[in-house]
Amino acid sequence: MYDVLAELPRPIAIAHRAANDPVSLRAAEAIGADLVEADVWLHGGRLEVRHSKSLRPLPVLWDRWKLVPAWKPRLQLHELLAELAPGTGIMLDLKGGERRLPDVLVETLRAGGLERPVLVCARNWRLMDALDHREELTVMHSMGTTAQLRAHWDHLTSHEHHAVSIHRRLLTPDVVRALKQRSSTVVTWPINDERWLRKVLSWGVDGVTSDSLDLLRGIVERR
Repeated sequence: MYDVLAELPRPIAIAHRAANDPVSLRAAEAIGADLVEADVWLHGGRLEVRHSKSLRPLPVLWDRWKLVPAWKPRLQLHELLAELAPGTGIMLDLKGGERRLPDVLVETLRAGGLERPVLVCARNWRLMDALDHREELTVMHSMGTTAQLRAHWDHLTSHEHHAVSIHRRLLTPDVVRALKQRSSTVVTWPINDERWLRKVLSWGVDGVTSDSLDLLRGIVERR
């Protein structure tokens, strides 16, 4: 499996959800983020780029306190790929549990003739395992709960390559140290202020995912 993360400078600067719409994508590209993140759902046989969830059977999408009419046009993954500037790294956060999602993703990437490495991550590890053997992809297992962190230790022993993305509330110096012994790259989210950035970097994480473009710009400039 190709490891796109190995080629990136440390600390890695990832723009959270920045590729979910063209405006935030351009802003993240302008500050030199290493990777722009997009949330990807399989819906109606197509890959949609959105963080909002479907509220079936109602014709709306929802995200926390916001409702969006489901009949409005939705950004498709192939449209997003066409929008990326040359050299922009993409991180696809796979959502939901559709079994066909990995196959449709590979088909979409090939049809788009994408000539850049792609990082894929998900908290649904079954999706990650289905993509683990794809040479053109780098797979990152995501952890947002204590239960997922506990389960991860056994999962690490059955794979040759590992990159992990873990919520900051699960991190301690000892957890980072243990993850680094088993993982090629450790990324954490959400890191939106300098205090948290200094803390997690002092613990040894390799990169951060942030909503703050100012914070990411500072990382890129200091490097």
